[in-house]
Amino acid sequence: MSTWPKSRANQNNADENRRLLNQNAALMINIIGSPGPGKTTLLEATLKEMPSYRTAVIEGDLTSEDAQKLAPWCENVFQINTEGAYHLEAGHIGRLLIQENLFSTEFLFIENIGNLVCPAEFDLGEDMRIVVISVTEGNDKPRKYPLSFQNAAAVVVTKMDLLPYCDFSIDTARADLGRINPDLSIFTVSTKSGKGLDEWCRYLETRFRAKKRSASRRRRGTGVLKRYR
Repeated sequence: MSTWPKSRANQNNADENRRLLNQNAALMINIIGSPGPGKTTLLEATLKEMPSYRTAVIEGDLTSEDAQKLAPWCENVFQINTEGAYHLEAGHIGRLLIQENLFSTEFLFIENIGNLVCPAEFDLGEDMRIVVISVTEGNDKPRKYPLSFQNAAAVVVTKMDLLPYCDFSIDTARADLGRINPDLSIFTVSTKSGKGLDEWCRYLETRFRAKKRSASRRRRGTGVLKRYR
């Protein structure tokens, strides 16, 4: 069973985010990873592959360079200033959801702050947590930071075009990840060549369609917006 060790206030806010997003069939995806595995580049490539959907991006660590990368593919890019904190919290997300009326989006991507420790402990109300690792980081990330992978739906292994030049084993990664979380979906991607992107994007679309079907069955009108603590 997934566990979220941090505060009850954060969990209450996460539950409210999830309730409101469920009513509106928006799929919220929390992307976490260390600094440098290519989270923003993967997000840019994903947006390019899915131009027909209504999308929004929330960035916990947006730079002008990141904004320039994403702007051509997604008009709705927002930054949350955490004032030095090493993670986003559910209240940050909830306030932005309401202020910007993001419930009409179909895919809401959150690029969390580059860290595999703190973000792992905070549920944001997401439908899916995605962990991004790259072949350039070596094979030790799952063993060092198991909590990040225990609560994840999928892992995307990036920079596959560099695999011949790195001390990284896909078989070892799959074995380690399988021991931590047997239910993980694992994708291998090169944003440079585009290899693996189609399978990754089709996975996201499948998850979105499943949520949309569920929402249409249980929709009971618009919920009351809750004040976030």
